[in-house]
Amino acid sequence: MPIEDIQYSDKYYDDVYEYRHVTLPPDISRLLPKDRLLSEAEWRAVGVQQSLGWVHYLVHKPEPHILLFRRPRTDLPPSGSTTTQHY
Repeated sequence: MPIEDIQYSDKYYDDVYEYRHVTLPPDISRLLPKDRLLSEAEWRAVGVQQSLGWVHYLVHKPEPHILLFRRPRTDLPPSGSTTTQHY
């Protein structure tokens, strides 16, 4: 399987999550189930490489070869935390 043919989008954001999509080549895409979300072990087993925390969250039926991932935003402070300024 040519994992170098796997294409990764830039990240995009909303108020809560960061997202990215991963486009699989046809020979890899054919091996995956089309009717359910993949576990991390499954998408890593076919060569998708990402840092920790990403979750396959949506199956887009018209384009099942595109995996949609999200994770909580890592560029925001945890909710409930406050920043204290010292002068």
